[in-house]
Amino acid sequence: MRSDHAAITVLPVDLLIHIIDLVPEPSDRKSIRLVSRAFHRAECLQRRDLKVLRREALSILIRCYGAIERLDLSACAGLDDGWLAAALGGGAAPELRKVNLSRASGVRWRGLAAMVRGCPRLEAVDLSHCVGVGDLEVAALAELAGLKELRLDKCLGVSDVGLAKVAVGCPGMERLGIKWCLEISDLGIKLLVKKCRDLKALDISYLMVTNKSLHSISTLGRLEVLKMVGCYYISDDGLHYLNNGNNHNTLLSVDVSRCHNVSSAGLASVVTGHKTLRKLKASDCFIELPSDFLSKFGVLTNGFHTLKVDGSEVSVPRLKTIGANCKGLIKIGLGKCKGVTDEGISELVSNCAGLKTVDLTCCHDVTDDSLIAIADSCKNLESLLLESCSLITEEGLEYIGTSCPNLQEVDLTDCDIDDAELKSLSRCSELRVLKLGLCPDISDGGIDYIGSKCEKLQELDLYRCTGIGDDGLASLVYGCKKIRKLNLCYCTGITDQGMKYVSCLQELEDLELRGLTQLTSLGIAAIAIGCPRLVELDMKRCTSVGDIGFQALARYSLNLRQINISYCNISEMVLIRLLWNLRCLQDVKLVHLTQVRREGFMLALRTCLDKLKKLKLPSNLRNVISPALIQILQDRGCRIRWVDKPIPFFMRDSPPSSPDP
Repeated sequence: MRSDHAAITVLPVDLLIHIIDLVPEPSDRKSIRLVSRAFHRAECLQRRDLKVLRREALSILIRCYGAIERLDLSACAGLDDGWLAAALGGGAAPELRKVNLSRASGVRWRGLAAMVRGCPRLEAVDLSHCVGVGDLEVAALAELAGLKELRLDKCLGVSDVGLAKVAVGCPGMERLGIKWCLEISDLGIKLLVKKCRDLKALDISYLMVTNKSLHSISTLGRLEVLKMVGCYYISDDGLHYLNNGNNHNTLLSVDVSRCHNVSSAGLASVVTGHKTLRKLKASDCFIELPSDFLSKFGVLTNGFHTLKVDGSEVSVPRLKTIGANCKGLIKIGLGKCKGVTDEGISELVSNCAGLKTVDLTCCHDVTDDSLIAIADSCKNLESLLLESCSLITEEGLEYIGTSCPNLQEVDLTDCDIDDAELKSLSRCSELRVLKLGLCPDISDGGIDYIGSKCEKLQELDLYRCTGIGDDGLASLVYGCKKIRKLNLCYCTGITDQGMKYVSCLQELEDLELRGLTQLTSLGIAAIAIGCPRLVELDMKRCTSVGDIGFQALARYSLNLRQINISYCNISEMVLIRLLWNLRCLQDVKLVHLTQVRREGFMLALRTCLDKLKKLKLPSNLRNVISPALIQILQDRGCRIRWVDKPIPFFMRDSPPSSPDP
């Protein structure tokens, strides 16, 4: 061993860095760091990306990895101005170009100002879902003259004033997201467009803007992506402004989904006026798609490849027209579209052989004939969404499994399939995502087919698949060791033995166990010990789990950021310990914990004042918990949701929880 370490130390740093570059998995990189100090020093010089989960480690990590260019603090619990200023305010990360502060609800203008002073070369900042961010915070960012990308989605305090400041201070802005910033009006958009002439991507979704804003936006000569989902005051007149604007040769993507005052005529003008268009999303806009509108797609000359028209009525002639005029389609979205039949799908795919994503969610008339047509034409298919397509059978999936070797995602939720269909689907060895919720006829035998042949599976949804038990999980875990997300909600046949199998999934990050009444503390303890990467855990209505299980979570599951223990039997002291120990916790649901008194809730919440971003509580506590405590939580950026639901009969007057045997 000593000779091996000595050999490593004589290798030049650039060679060690090259070795690290060849290791993509974070867990493997961590193992390399632990091999020797030489590898650790090399990674300190090589590393460009850093994601921090605990604020206490932020300053240390920044000093260690001084060459980082991209910093993700979106999951850093309890981050506030003081911690941010201490880590970045002194210039410890001079090369930093991009920082993600989304949902960092404790950060305000003082912390951002310190960050700007310490990192003057920043080019991209993400503050999305920081509901407390307003004009002062945006003004602090306006000092970054080189800022090119800014996301302010759902920053409810940002108004025209803040937008004007950032427009004046950052004239080189190229990408801006102001979705749900409801205080921004046409005036703010006008000022933005006047100052930021290099804008390439703009998201104004759900803003209360009118056609005047589109008139301003139409003058942007470099605009490539425009999203205006749910802009109810925009009409065809606004789209005509786009047609007559300066971005004829640049606009690549337009999203007008849920713009209810937009008609096919207005959208047709956008299509004919922008021959470079590649993506168009118009979900929930039209009752019916006219053929004359669809025929306009024939003028697009630069590789139009994505069309989403969810919620429209699409008959056979319409699908035939789409196929004839959009032969280069890669993605088609027909979710909840009326009139979609086997004949229409056949007409579509016969001309669109390059399709990789087909969304037929809730197209109830689709049968095996559609799947056969897709399998025959779309050999490079990667994603097939068939939720609530209950007429498909083993025959159709057999064709898909045989003819589409690149298939990576399949959604068969509520398709009433059984083991025979899963056997056919298991031929798709490249599967990463498989959703089988609401299919009660699936048994352990069907899961065995998946476990034996789909070793690359990363996400599996078995919601309410009541025929699945512990043996099925054993087969799954044996073959699919890379699973990161697993939904077992209301699979009532699963017991602690099944959890012992699941605990072998060391890469598991998201686990849903809602309603598993046979599950006890033994099963939860196995998960806590065996799944160290677990980030999200849903245990709602796991009524047989007692304090020992929650104590195991408090001790071993230190990376948990989201947990739902509503309707569970947990005592006051264990709840307090759980919320105190889970240092990364940000989202917690505590509805109807009948063994916890008012004082217990208050003590538990005081232990995590600096961490929580989202909290769900029963409404009967609203007038019981101290108003001062609620105010402190809200002032620190925590959004509290009060739920008015009756206590289930079986939980009323239940005795205090007793220790597990």
